[in-house]
Formats: sequence, C-alpha cells, structure tokens
Amino acid sequence: MTHRIFTLCAAVMLTTAVNAQTAVKTIPKKEKTVTAPAPQYPKGSVVIETSLGSIVIALDDAAAPKHAANFRKLAKEGYYDSTTFHRVIPGFMIQGGDPNSKSGDRSTHGMGGPDHRIDAEIGLSHDRGVIAAARQANQVNPEMKSNGSQFYITVADAKFLDGQYSVFGRVVAGMETADRIVAVKRDMRDNPVEKVLIQRMTVVE
Repeated sequence: MTHRIFTLCAAVMLTTAVNAQTAVKTIPKKEKTVTAPAPQYPKGSVVIETSLGSIVIALDDAAAPKHAANFRKLAKEGYYDSTTFHRVIPGFMIQGGDPNSKSGDRSTHGMGGPDHRIDAEIGLSHDRGVIAAARQANQVNPEMKSNGSQFYITVADAKFLDGQYSVFGRVVAGMETADRIVAVKRDMRDNPVEKVLIQRMTVVE
C-alpha cells in the first residue's frame, strides 16, 4: 500500500513538473514598443518652448517677410530665451518677447526691445492663433512700425485689430499651451503672478 501511494505521488509530481515546463514554454513574448515618429513641421517654423508647454509657429514669409526674418534671427540668436509672457488677457491674447521681462522689476516689463523697429507689413487678419508684432501707439508711431522683438498670440478672433498691426504667422501646434498661459492668475498689469517662461526658441531646419 505504501509503495502504491509513493508511486502515485511520484506520478503527480512528474506531471506537475511537465505541465510547469510546458506553461513556461507557452508564455507569449513581450511585444516591442513602437515609438511614434516626431511630428514634422514646415521648414522655417519656430518652436517656442515654455514652462507650460510648447507652441509651434509657421511664419508667413510671403505676407510679412521682414517680420518673419527678424523673428527667426532673434530665435536663432537665443534673444528670447528666459524672457516671459508678461501680459495675458483672457479672451484676447498673450504677449511676450521683451528682454526687460528677465528683470524682477515688473514696472519695466513691456517697455523693452532691441534698438531697431520693423516696417509695417499689415494685411493678414487677426484670427484665433495668429502671431503679430506689438508696437507703440499711433501718436508716437504714425508709421505703425513694429517693436523689434515683442509679439502677441491671439487666443480668440480679434478683428478689431485688423489694419493696425502686422500679423506674420500662425500657430500650427500647441494652441492648448497658449490657452493654458492665458488662463493663469495675473496681477493688476495683466502680468502672470508666477512667471511663464519662454525657455528657448528653435527654428526648424
């Protein structure tokens, strides 16, 4: 009787071992992870990397060649790196590109820029998601020349600005980032309470 029990146990153990080995052999191999290719943007586009995400701008060389060339040049030189979006107005736009915004003195934000100005290239409409150049008021700037570096991105249609400011491109990716930026808490001057940094800009080659 003891011999029969031992034989039965041995048979069970052998069967279990065989099944275990079989189970190991039939475990499917892990599928390889496929990385999606990086999105391709038009050559000459500018990628604005901010502390709240990225925005990609396609510049309009046909409608505003001087503004497009100036924006690319400054982006390549790192002029905009570490500046901020110093003015945000919900339902309207976000504004940046002032080197003064690197300073802790908020009273100077929005007043700076390079020495040069850009001849007006007015023609494109202010749809949601366009980029245009800031400028001084007509009283001191009747030729409507643009500031050398400051720009704004519309988060809604702003047709009332048509014929007054030079639009020189549009957002082709990252509009959700612009929407996040315009929604941040701001002070009495519409300057974000917590800085929204332009970490760097790169030009798509």
